[in-house]
Amino acid sequence: MSNAIFPTLPGLAWNYQISPTFSTAIKRAVSGRELRVAYAAYPLWKISMSFEFLRDGNRGADLDTLAGMFLQMKGQFDSFLLSVPMDNTVTLANFGTGDGATTAFQLRRGFGAGGFSFQEPVQNTNSTPLIYKNGVLQTVGTNYNIDTNGLVTFTVAPGNGLPLTWTGTYYYRCRFLQDMADFSLFMQDLYELKKLEMIGAAGNRV
Repeated sequence: MSNAIFPTLPGLAWNYQISPTFSTAIKRAVSGRELRVAYAAYPLWKISMSFEFLRDGNRGADLDTLAGMFLQMKGQFDSFLLSVPMDNTVTLANFGTGDGATTAFQLRRGFGAGGFSFQEPVQNTNSTPLIYKNGVLQTVGTNYNIDTNGLVTFTVAPGNGLPLTWTGTYYYRCRFLQDMADFSLFMQDLYELKKLEMIGAAGNRV
């Protein structure tokens, strides 16, 4: 499990797709009645992107950067960190409520509106997040500590009913979905990559 960061390259196209995927077992009786079992509490996210151009030679080093990373990861073998453009930041996101006894809380990010809500763990922060207890900014090393997996441990257990929130940015941990990448030359020193797929999550699940 590497901590290599997927590069930001200028040729990334706008057709960037991200799809949540769950795993569900369904057994159907002759009567039509179903029994369903959810194997995953949190989704894996399929991410698809394409690069309209990757510069090479005298034009730049985009091709070497992306191809070099793909080769270093050995295709599907190793994982890396990805900043998803439309989903990499939270502002005052709730990650727990104090009960006067619990000191450790996992960072989380949430989705939802109109009566629907969903939260999942965040385990790869990008820089040190800001942690608030009941709206008051806390001091790292004094009021709390945070480990490399986004687990926040308070020096003193937050009081009963006190909301815990955080602001910051984070990565998805991903791996490539294929062991092959099709780099196509379309002009001198310019390549394209029509589809690059990966699977990942805000937590360390791949």
